Amino acid sequence: MKALKFAVCLLAISFLSSALRGDDKARFDLAGPTIDIRVTRGLSTLPIAQVPNLQPGDKIWIKADLPSSQSNHLILIVAFLRGTTNEPPDNWFTEIDTWNKKTAEGTTVTVPNEAEEALLFVAPETGGDFKTLRSAVKGKPGLFIRADADLIEASFEQQRIERYLAAMKTVPQDDPKAIQEHSAKLAATLALKPNTDCFKQPVDQQVICLTQSSAPFLLDDGHGQSIAEAISTGPSSDFINAASYTQPVGAGLYSAYVGAVVDLVHLVGMLRTAEYQYIPGLSFPQGSSLSLRLNAPPSFHKPESVIVIGLPAIQKAKLPPLHPHNPNQVVCLLQPKMTIPLEGAPLVFSSSFAHGLVLHLNRTGAPTDIPLAPDAFEGGLVVAKEEGKRDPLPDPKPQGNNPPPETPDVKIGATTDLTITGTVRGYWGFDSFEGPTIAVQQVKGKDWKIVDSAQLLVGQDNHLTLKGDGSACVEHISLASENAKDVDVAFKPAAGKDGKDTLALDVSLKTVQPGGYSLAIQQYGEPDRDRVPLTAYTAGIHLDAITIHGGDKIAVLTGEGLKDVVSVEIDKQTFTPSGEGDDDKAMHFQADTGVSPDDGSSATAKLKDGRTMPVKISAKAARPELKLLSSKATSAQKDGTLPVSFGTKDDILLEGKLTFVVQTKDAFSRTQTIEVATVDGSVHTTLSLATNDLVLQDDRTAVATLDPLKAFGPSAFGKLQMRPVAADGTSGNWTPLGTLVRAPQITAIHCTAADTPNCTVEGSSLFLVQSFAATKNFDNPTDVPTGFNESNFTVPTPADGATLYLKLRDDPSAVAAVTLPAPLQKPTSPGASTSPTDTPASVAAPSIQDTTTAPTPKTAPAPKADPSSTPSPTSGPPQGQN
Repeated sequence: MKALKFAVCLLAISFLSSALRGDDKARFDLAGPTIDIRVTRGLSTLPIAQVPNLQPGDKIWIKADLPSSQSNHLILIVAFLRGTTNEPPDNWFTEIDTWNKKTAEGTTVTVPNEAEEALLFVAPETGGDFKTLRSAVKGKPGLFIRADADLIEASFEQQRIERYLAAMKTVPQDDPKAIQEHSAKLAATLALKPNTDCFKQPVDQQVICLTQSSAPFLLDDGHGQSIAEAISTGPSSDFINAASYTQPVGAGLYSAYVGAVVDLVHLVGMLRTAEYQYIPGLSFPQGSSLSLRLNAPPSFHKPESVIVIGLPAIQKAKLPPLHPHNPNQVVCLLQPKMTIPLEGAPLVFSSSFAHGLVLHLNRTGAPTDIPLAPDAFEGGLVVAKEEGKRDPLPDPKPQGNNPPPETPDVKIGATTDLTITGTVRGYWGFDSFEGPTIAVQQVKGKDWKIVDSAQLLVGQDNHLTLKGDGSACVEHISLASENAKDVDVAFKPAAGKDGKDTLALDVSLKTVQPGGYSLAIQQYGEPDRDRVPLTAYTAGIHLDAITIHGGDKIAVLTGEGLKDVVSVEIDKQTFTPSGEGDDDKAMHFQADTGVSPDDGSSATAKLKDGRTMPVKISAKAARPELKLLSSKATSAQKDGTLPVSFGTKDDILLEGKLTFVVQTKDAFSRTQTIEVATVDGSVHTTLSLATNDLVLQDDRTAVATLDPLKAFGPSAFGKLQMRPVAADGTSGNWTPLGTLVRAPQITAIHCTAADTPNCTVEGSSLFLVQSFAATKNFDNPTDVPTGFNESNFTVPTPADGATLYLKLRDDPSAVAAVTLPAPLQKPTSPGASTSPTDTPASVAAPSIQDTTTAPTPKTAPAPKADPSSTPSPTSGPPQGQN
């Protein structure tokens, strides 16, 4: 037995290899003879195309439909089998001589009790032909049992393939979308798997590819196999069955199709005699005609050919397990060609086993049955073209308590309910069956609205969700406007448990302009369109996230196109742009009250065009806080210079020192630092306990010391601020400290007399001064020109004789002052002369005109001084002189 199993496997592997190479023996492309067959059960007669199964007592009427010119005498042999180890009796074999006038009009054979399988043989007439073949079948019934089962399965699957191929050839060759959609629908309905690589080819080659290379990709459907399983498993199985179920034989890529051909190759190899060779025939029933397809030409010379044909299995009916494609689906009764998408039983769509189908409407007040017909191209059952149309043979009589379905005229609108239910009913062969119950919409839908927050953006594809009371009767949707051509909108029922009465829309706006539009919804049987207003917006706005620290009033929005965002609502608090440090990819927003949202929650951004967009919140830990208790700036005067006093306490001299005291809400962390920087961020430094810039006064209070010149360099100036920084880099809010300024180093002020118009200032960095004035209100200031870099400058004589006023470039809003060491004395009377010995030393030096600047007011020439009383270079009177 092991040796025989091994031999069978070798034969199977050999055939599978030849099939993959495209061996001609694997092709069933030769037309065989046609046999007319009808089956009668009780008082009902059906053509063979409508008979999925036989039962004991059935009467089979058989006639060979041979041409009148048939020269070779052929015999038909009907054989019934009852098990692989149970030899059938001789009277289970019937010979039909096709040339005999008595049998030319057909022969009736009755299915015997205990029969499990039925085979039909077509053989040439020879001496002893009938007895020889009967002996072969009785001697090895297991081989023929397996061949019968596989022939049935192979015929089922080949019928599915042919139905797919025929339908695909009707699809427009230049429409890739239609090709792919119809291929997917046909494949789902017929439980096939087309070759997806075909869609990568040029459009004009796709259908050719699909119709030539899809057969090897069959999927198991379960229903076709269940019809034949009674004769291929259980008590009918033997060692040859077990061999056929191995991977190389019957369970490989080619499904039952290869299984059937492989076992029939066993039949050819093991039953071939000097007189006969056996050829498997695949059957293609059409009405009462059983057309045959062969994979080898018959031979009328020794060894002569015997064609083996599988008849329907002798078993109870395996009713089709139809179920809706979508459990939430609703069909529209207003649709002229109403389609009920169903799947689960490919044989319903590839054979004629299902007939007399109707949709029974579960309602009162009107006729309730609508005739249906399977349509694989549409993917389900459709309304029959002619109501009440039947197959050419008489309808089956009632079986038991199940009357045949009625098909009266259908009247729509018997009730006012939006939806009702309908149940699929019909016949499977001789047996009545009841299919799934589905929802049926019988009036038009209404109350349309967009239920998601998606926005229409021009220049790209958009996805919307449309909901209404009854969406099954929508025939067409377009995007319409007054000034542009309508744009078709693709739609389908939304997926998921919330998909009832909801449509998923694909709206392409690649060719439209921003503006007002409407969804124009056309329903079956309605002349007018319902409209849902929409607005198409400019694309390019993308919101990544809005970042905020717990309790903050400041939030930062990131993304693209942020210039169109006018506000963001976070935890019912409105944040508006602060205008600080913003660009198109980052924008700062502020509110009157701080918020602490959850991380990952959603905020709502409002745009200039009125729409809103959700934005994810990135919530961070609360920022560290510092309270400024006090601050003090001191000047560091160099020797030999005159001190400059500032007019505001906010000015911080670069060459001085800044001390300020801060306090935290909780204990001051030793890892916390303080960042000090100008507002423009041009210079900054960090103070910490580690660098001794901070000294704790207590656990919450710290004293900070800053040397601006050392920290920032000689070119630092501007508004100064500080903020706390945690160890992880999280920074707190900025707190102003004052304005960092630089002052000139004035070494002397030379004036001749109080009534002279000018004095001369000597020193360094005089270019840091913007202007000098004689009075505090700067009535007639003298500006220091841009680019000035001399060590002396002519200035107005102080009006009070004691104080010279100046404005620094670093803070021109504040007025600084320099006090003369000794005030200038005014003359006691007009024209009074002063002796050289009475002239103050601080004004004794002649005035100096700066030739690099614009002309200054003319001054009177200074009196000649006594050489013995020449003033010292420093300001102030000589020792002992008032």
